[in-house]
Amino acid sequence: MEIGQVLAAYGIEEATASVSPFGSGLINYSWKVQQGDAVFLLQKINHFVFQQPWDIAHNISAIGQYLGKYHPEYLFVAALPALNGRPMVHLPEAGYFRLFPFLQQAHAFDVVATPEQAYEAAVQFGRFTRMLAHFDATRLKPTIPHFHNLPLRFLQFEHAVQEGNPERKQLAARTLAELFDLRHLVRRYEAIAANADFRIRVIHHDTKISNVLFDGRDKGLCVIDLDTVMPGYFISDVGDMMRTYLSPVSEEEQDFSSIEVRLPFYEAIVSGYLQEMQAELSEAECAAFFYAGQFMIYMQALRFITDYLNNDVYYGQRYPGHNLVRAQNQLVLLQRLMEKEPLLCRYQGVRKSA
Repeated sequence: MEIGQVLAAYGIEEATASVSPFGSGLINYSWKVQQGDAVFLLQKINHFVFQQPWDIAHNISAIGQYLGKYHPEYLFVAALPALNGRPMVHLPEAGYFRLFPFLQQAHAFDVVATPEQAYEAAVQFGRFTRMLAHFDATRLKPTIPHFHNLPLRFLQFEHAVQEGNPERKQLAARTLAELFDLRHLVRRYEAIAANADFRIRVIHHDTKISNVLFDGRDKGLCVIDLDTVMPGYFISDVGDMMRTYLSPVSEEEQDFSSIEVRLPFYEAIVSGYLQEMQAELSEAECAAFFYAGQFMIYMQALRFITDYLNNDVYYGQRYPGHNLVRAQNQLVLLQRLMEKEPLLCRYQGVRKSA
């Protein structure tokens, strides 16, 4: 069994260890490994999503060394070295594996239940980027090239409209029209990319609540799952928090009347993130805080509908029309967000203080 081979590469005998599946991650596979008093988290990297796994190891090593030197107080959960000293184990027939220490006094949430949780998570993601403000982000390799490149996602969408499933195009006609009507969001991104006031930073790129560890008092400890850490704009992290924290339901919800934008959660994201990043962001960046949510929700809608038109080759489907429903769900969330723009932008935190 491949697990036994992997454990042996770390000096752990499978016969003396208990191994059980762990977590709810959708990308990588994880197992909890216990041998006596020692507890570990074993993870298999999804080679389909991350086609250059050693780039992940490079990035995490570079970040870990920097934080260890300049911010030794930060809880950085690094992969343990194998017996050969390398940060990953590669089995040609099985894939790439890593072993982490399992922090038994910490826990994570799968869903944001309170504004306090949203605040703590926003603080942690803001702190992570702030602590790396003087790290040269160009040293990092793009582990998923063009991951949050909105103009490229729009081009992929246009190509799918032209070449995709004709029957599905008819079924999705109204959704396609709505997405084309929002093309101004792509132009806004292009303006951001051309603006020197928007700095390329070390960005996590996957700021769902489950990527934050909390202590026993539900205070944030650190961010985890650093596979998508790479150069980017702050709007990626803030936007992903808005997309996944603001509504009480996820993109899987088929009852669109349940989709709403919860103001206390928005305020928690603003105050938590800017507690750490206020002094780092330019005036132009602060003015784009609300746009971050528009950017990320719109891009995800584009990705869902593109996959739908391409016959569900990327996300797959659990029922007919699944990715169409997901895209429509995100469009409703975007509409709810834009309806509240005047109210949400009253928060003074979204503007650069004097």
